[in-house]
Amino acid sequence: MRVLLLGANGYLGRYVADRLLADPAVQLTALGRGDDADVRFDLATGSPGALTRFLNAVHPGVVINCAGATRGGARDLTRHNTVAVATVCESLRRSGCGARLVQLGCSSEYGPSQPGSSTAEDAVPRPGGPYGVSKLAATELVLGSGLDAIVLRVFSPVGPGTPAGSPLGRLADALRRAMQNGDSELKLSGLGVQRDFVDVRDVARAVHAASLSAAQGAVNIGTGRAVRLREAAATLARVAGYGGSLHELDDPHLGTPPAYPYPDGCGSWQQADVRTARDRLGWRPRIGLEESLADIWMEAACRI
Repeated sequence: MRVLLLGANGYLGRYVADRLLADPAVQLTALGRGDDADVRFDLATGSPGALTRFLNAVHPGVVINCAGATRGGARDLTRHNTVAVATVCESLRRSGCGARLVQLGCSSEYGPSQPGSSTAEDAVPRPGGPYGVSKLAATELVLGSGLDAIVLRVFSPVGPGTPAGSPLGRLADALRRAMQNGDSELKLSGLGVQRDFVDVRDVARAVHAASLSAAQGAVNIGTGRAVRLREAAATLARVAGYGGSLHELDDPHLGTPPAYPYPDGCGSWQQADVRTARDRLGWRPRIGLEESLADIWMEAACRI
């Protein structure tokens, strides 16, 4: 099976590439903006015609789109998350390759959820910020394209390589600095937020499963369990061997990470209903949060 992977150098894309390369039945071609991509192409500025010609030459059976931006203003997010996906969809429609499209969406498309609830795929999306809006627009483009397509709505990915700007990435960095400086107290804020953390390697397994399946539509990828950031911080401190105390600040504008506004636009609570992934992809998460946090810390400790 020939697979074209878009965004292979990103946080999720790197693990998806590793998973696909471990499958001897997969012939992988990586397309991206970096020098180490097999083919250099910027989805946000490249023309559908140019991408169509490449698709006709390579003739992939599956196109996986892990490309996109998580930061920036509304204009940049729209360009990288929405316009880029429009280019992919139009190119696939023009091409004669008939490739299946696996698009990586995100839980920010749903927006805030009622505490205690699990969000299913039929929930009405109410994104709380420009990132979620740009990703939701991309999902609508994919699902309305008439292509053989599936959108994996990934909840909060964690594990080795977690970006420093994410809540757990910031926690690990703050913990590293505290241990480096010999601080006996670590001041943090915003630890009441609850998220459904799913390991990035489990996400890669889900992408692989989606590429082989016939399932279409939107499918949630999470664990089905929301975890309070305070609990994750305590676990991270324990696996790191930090002997100091964690002091939670009341002021949301002090400490690390900030509590308000919620950067992902998801409010104080999010938890996935993952029954569709189980039933239609045969996928379940395998890696627990403690293992994910231990691997996050292993990388952070290397910088001490």
